[in-house]
Amino acid sequence: MKKGFLLLFVLLIACKTPQETVIAKWVSYDESEELIKNATHESQRMRFKLIQSKNLDKNELWKNISAQLNNFYEADYEKLKPFILEQDIPTIQAHIKSKVLTYEKLTQWYLYRIVKYENNPDKALNNIISINPNAVNEARIKDKNKSSNDHPLHGIPVLLKDNINMKGLSTTAGAHLLIKNKTASNAFITDRIIEKGGIILGKTNLSEWANFLCNDCPNGYSAVGGQTLNPFGRKQFDTGGSSSGSGSSIAANYTAVAVGTETSGSILSPSSLNSIVGLKPTTGLLSRSGIVPLSSTLDTPGPMTKNVIDNAILISAMTGEDSNDSATKNNPKNIKYFEDLKTGSLKGIRFGVNKSFLNDSIYKLTIEKIVALGGVAIEFEPEKIKFEGFTSLLNTDMKVDLPTYLNKYASKEIKARTIKEIIEYNKRDSLVKIPYGQGRFEAMLKENISEEDLIQIKNKLHQEGVNYFETPITKYQLDVILSINNRNAGIAAAANYPCLTIPMGYEKTGQPIGLTFIARPFEEAKLLKIGYAFEQATKSRKLPNDYK
Repeated sequence: MKKGFLLLFVLLIACKTPQETVIAKWVSYDESEELIKNATHESQRMRFKLIQSKNLDKNELWKNISAQLNNFYEADYEKLKPFILEQDIPTIQAHIKSKVLTYEKLTQWYLYRIVKYENNPDKALNNIISINPNAVNEARIKDKNKSSNDHPLHGIPVLLKDNINMKGLSTTAGAHLLIKNKTASNAFITDRIIEKGGIILGKTNLSEWANFLCNDCPNGYSAVGGQTLNPFGRKQFDTGGSSSGSGSSIAANYTAVAVGTETSGSILSPSSLNSIVGLKPTTGLLSRSGIVPLSSTLDTPGPMTKNVIDNAILISAMTGEDSNDSATKNNPKNIKYFEDLKTGSLKGIRFGVNKSFLNDSIYKLTIEKIVALGGVAIEFEPEKIKFEGFTSLLNTDMKVDLPTYLNKYASKEIKARTIKEIIEYNKRDSLVKIPYGQGRFEAMLKENISEEDLIQIKNKLHQEGVNYFETPITKYQLDVILSINNRNAGIAAAANYPCLTIPMGYEKTGQPIGLTFIARPFEEAKLLKIGYAFEQATKSRKLPNDYK
């Protein structure tokens, strides 16, 4: 029996005014039965050792939320629900303009919804790590200055993956080591979001250290946040990783838009498996400054949203050249990707269809739909490539890049700064810090290749990746290549080709599946226009049943 659960919001009489809304206390429950059930899951990655975090006090989160919900009740939540749930940003902004909604009420609605589900042991997804205590105050300021910023992100709540710096909130990367890492200045993209008027609502859970800590551990687990769950099937379907919390929270409508990060599949995987839209940009389009790194060669942040137009709005807000990130030098900037979306069409677009994926019935059916809508489908045999050295590249990059981040941004009390020191730190009280071990960190420590060999590996992987895509693109004059979920993510990362995944349907089990569009570097505008046309014609995304 799960103990300690009280239905969401209650009014406390003692020491409270009638207007104050407070939140029922969260009390940890016995999860042993749930773990026993999952012990026989067909996927090794879904055999959880724990679900609830041993390190995150949910009641501290609820305090931050409760203080921001004065005069907001269940009746307000239900009244505003049709104007917010599943609505895109332009529609929300139209409701603001017509005075049906305010930025304050919008922000409060999302905060209320987070606790409505996350304070319920039968619905909690464990996808939120921290809450901005000033979010509603910031929203009130946006209400007073509606005309001060013409960007559509103005006044819109945004969740950041918790490896992206925001001043005043800990940036943990999900790691016990960084729980008190609060002194870091904003990431470059955080500043861009705030400049455009976006409101940082809080931080999302993730696969710890961007999924580069343990071998074969569950996606979406971190020592700080616990086990992120998929709203389409709690404990049944994989969340994908490492941007698991961003994917799960958008699928459950906990905010308007979220930011994830990708090295190789970390946006594409959770976006596909949570039935949302995820864009892995060309590395260098968006700055990585102030983001806990895995690989400076491949890393990039990117938008994760319920629809394509919101994706275009969020990426438009985050672009810019950053003097602290050389990859952004001379990159495209000030492009309003959202302005030309409606000019996109599938007619005459040449789609590369990977023959090896045609045994997937949903992929095959989707190709038929695209052809019926005027697209041209050209089947091709995928190139055979040699992809040795990918893990060595990640090991070598992270061994240098992570200490560099820690030395620049970590709070003074965080003493472990090298991979070796972090491994030793984790060994103390390992059941709390690393219940699934730290096999990838230990392998990273053993990696020892020369700088010359690393350069050769990078060049070889890049060339192999480019050949994989360019051979069919050139031969058949393709506009985009179509993949499934994150199946070509590593190759696209090495080639530095952008990828956009969009919901295309659901397996018989109900598990979501995404169609992934891949194009040449810095062709994000093309991807978004084609993606928008596909989305509008198919409208495949649906809400998870238990989060309507």
